Amino acid sequence: MKIAIGADHAGFKLKESVKGFLKILNVFVTDFGTNSEESVDYPDYAIPVAEAVAKKEFDFGILICGTGIGMSITANKVKGIRAALCNELFTAHCSKEHNNANVLCMGGRIVGEELANEIVKTWLYSEFQGGRHQRRVKKIKEYETNSN
Repeated sequence: MKIAIGADHAGFKLKESVKGFLKILNVFVTDFGTNSEESVDYPDYAIPVAEAVAKKEFDFGILICGTGIGMSITANKVKGIRAALCNELFTAHCSKEHNNANVLCMGGRIVGEELANEIVKTWLYSEFQGGRHQRRVKKIKEYETNSN
């Protein structure tokens, strides 16, 4: 499994923690930055991660900013991305099972390190259920294709 990860300054510390956890899980991780807590703009990290996932260079993406909201809004502008903001386990599980989310977003000012690791683990190992959910995801893809 290959994961692209990125964060802004508010998500930097949590990103570093999550990277360490992913390595323990033997997941290949590429860090798209940022590399410090110096103020930066979240779209500069969300867009490259989302584009890399959309191009299938990575299986999934993980994005972290202060609340996770900016990253999720930005990532969802990239065609083929279904970014889900998950700051607890239930939405992490459902975002994969029901929505086939390919980018996980979290809030570095909201989620602690231990919970973030559990969210990541839950999200990574949950599987898309297909069935009626496939029909819904297909409608999203069709709109995305036909609206541009």
